[in-house]
Amino acid sequence: MFSAKLLDALNHQVNYEFYSSYSYLSMAAYCESIDLPGFSNFFRVQAQEELFHAMKFFDYIQQKNGEIILEKIDQPTIKFESVSHVFETAFEHEQIVTKKIYNLADIATEEREHATLSLLKWFIDEQVEEENTFDTLLKKLKRAKDNPAALYLLDDELAKRVYTPPTATN
Repeated sequence: MFSAKLLDALNHQVNYEFYSSYSYLSMAAYCESIDLPGFSNFFRVQAQEELFHAMKFFDYIQQKNGEIILEKIDQPTIKFESVSHVFETAFEHEQIVTKKIYNLADIATEEREHATLSLLKWFIDEQVEEENTFDTLLKKLKRAKDNPAALYLLDDELAKRVYTPPTATN
């Protein structure tokens, strides 16, 4: 059984993961509006990933007989200055997610909630990958600067990204 503190934090994380998905859809819409469908695809896939993360927490709470509390989803950022600004925003967002996951791990550690720590280990590893992905793409965008050819090559690369749900053993 969860403590009230841990259950509240897990529920907030479920909702934040839904917000993350919503944010990435906003970024996808912006990229589409500036004729970068590959970038849009990247963020659509990212939105799917975030929905998977939300449901992973959702299912875990239910498996442990906790009550799911869904909250209102705030409107994400909808105005961006450039595609680089989109990736800066996304990278900052992932750093916030990492802090939230670490906070959950701190609570679970304090409460000696080992099953939750096992779940969170997966998310901690996932956040290393997420931050690295956005950092790498942001560096590529900065190197491309105002070079349209480089931007469109990167757009073609990102168009190939597909969502592959992790296996049940992950």
